[in-house]
Amino acid sequence: MLTSNMTDSGKSFNPFRGVSAIEKLREHLWPAVVSVISLTLLTGGIFPLVLFALGRLLYPAQAAGSVVIRNGVIVGSRLIGQDFTRPEYFHPRPSAAGAGYDGTSSGGTNLGPSSPKLIESIRQSAEHYRRSNGLPPGATVPIDAVTRSGSGLDPHISPANAALQIARVARARSLNVEEVRRLVQAHSQGQQLGFMGNPRVSILDLNLALDQAAPLSRR
Repeated sequence: MLTSNMTDSGKSFNPFRGVSAIEKLREHLWPAVVSVISLTLLTGGIFPLVLFALGRLLYPAQAAGSVVIRNGVIVGSRLIGQDFTRPEYFHPRPSAAGAGYDGTSSGGTNLGPSSPKLIESIRQSAEHYRRSNGLPPGATVPIDAVTRSGSGLDPHISPANAALQIARVARARSLNVEEVRRLVQAHSQGQQLGFMGNPRVSILDLNLALDQAAPLSRR
């Protein structure tokens, strides 16, 4: 039997008849308010706390910033590069972050490949790199030795870049070239998961290993 929305008097039936406007507003707003509060607690509180707990449990070093401690002092992070400039150390790639490797000013140059400023900067960097490492004029220079990374905080250099710095570092520390080469190989990493990115060398770990092999204080 079909029902009708018409009353016996012929007037249409209003399901909200007798219900105040405040009650109708409360009926529509209450589910929305509960949903917002629930989703805020779930996505803004519970979910981040669960991820934080899992990170601290499964990856304690990475969750703490991958800091490197020497003699009880934090000397850096394996995720953020440093601007080593002395000849006794392996040098990182150039940085456009502030005055160089400034964690508060992360960023690149944003210069296009045809920019005269970028071309001149690369030319000057290449000349400086050749002079610093005793290379002949016109020698091929690794691209990461003369260009800045997008973040300006890259903690790695390419194996080719490290290889060209070995002779300089060995000479400055009075070490055998082969000994320095072995340290470079020991701190070289392959592609991530075997196929992502490029092989790389950790500058901070390598320079700390150099200090351990030939402490500057003894010289």
